[in-house]
Amino acid sequence: QVQLVESGGGLVQAGGSLRLSCVASGRTFAGNAMGWFRQAPGKEREFVAAISRNDMGPYYADSVKGRFSISRENTRNTVYLQMNSLNPEDTALYYCAAVDGYCSKYACRDRRLYRHWGQGTQVTVSS
Repeated sequence: QVQLVESGGGLVQAGGSLRLSCVASGRTFAGNAMGWFRQAPGKEREFVAAISRNDMGPYYADSVKGRFSISRENTRNTVYLQMNSLNPEDTALYYCAAVDGYCSKYACRDRRLYRHWGQGTQVTVSS
């Protein structure tokens, strides 16, 4: 059974940093696209970042470009999201997700492409 478990969320002041981790179990995702999405209260789940095969990506939403960085450690079946210069608009529940395959720049932004999802980790940024 495939399982994605996020960690690293918390409460941070504006301007601070957090590093989210997502560990996959049940199978390897080394050759698969992995992504981060977030959902704030009353809003739809939105794309944050994705990383596909080694020669594809990473890809970022415009709102986080230059502040967030996605990376992966295939030996640990883990994907990370380093978040810097956080602001209150980044407050949301952050989800890790995996594609059964890979995706291109625009396809990776479509949450319908992701088959496997974690339960989410809360990020709260205070002003």
